Amino acid sequence: MSTVPTPAPRRLIGVGVGPGDPTLTTIKAALALRAADVVLVPATEASGDGPGRAELIVADVAPDARIRRIPFSMADRSGVSDRRKEAWLTSASAALEEFDGGAQRVAFATVGDPSVYSTFSYLAAHVVESRQGVEVEVIPGITAMQALAAESKTPLVEGQEILALVPVTVGLDRVRELLGAADTVVAYKGGRKLPELVRVLREEGRDAVLGVNVSLEGQRLVALDDLTDDERAPYFSTVLSAPRRMGTGGAL
Repeated sequence: MSTVPTPAPRRLIGVGVGPGDPTLTTIKAALALRAADVVLVPATEASGDGPGRAELIVADVAPDARIRRIPFSMADRSGVSDRRKEAWLTSASAALEEFDGGAQRVAFATVGDPSVYSTFSYLAAHVVESRQGVEVEVIPGITAMQALAAESKTPLVEGQEILALVPVTVGLDRVRELLGAADTVVAYKGGRKLPELVRVLREEGRDAVLGVNVSLEGQRLVALDDLTDDERAPYFSTVLSAPRRMGTGGAL
């Protein structure tokens, strides 16, 4: 008696492609990108008509991948704006179109990690609600804070230290609060507010390092003491403030 084979489930895969250097993409992420029927990538104002950071990484590690750009705006810094909701729906609609067209594996490539300040969770929720039988997979990636810690040779945390990750868009009062509560504080999305963030770090007596385009050619690592009062930084910037450690094992 013959049996009808069960069709493979359709799969939506959030793929973290790391901070920028293609060699920091994991083997699992590269394999998933190569096996995908289509790879969705964000296209922002910064990339214009050219490839964005995620697309450049995908093209390097999966040169034969079919890439589809999805417009995203980086102008909205907080809140659920109409433009942001439109981007979520556009990316979800693109994934649904690909599934309806016969795709079995649709990947969404995101810089860093798909579980850290990524739109993938919103995309996945909408796709799952709209189509039965779509399974979601998440492949982690190296984050900007890990890359900055490695490049600056600054351990993120040791022993019993506490780590906090904060988007500067929540407000500087909240950042100041976390500087008093956590040993190591990493700030994302702070390029436009860098002068204000620097002032808060100095007032709190903290050491810090700014990383711009970390892991890429032309990366900048700047210590807090070397930053000017009016310095700005692009969106892909990270500030790492670790505690002053007193000898090896002092935090154990």
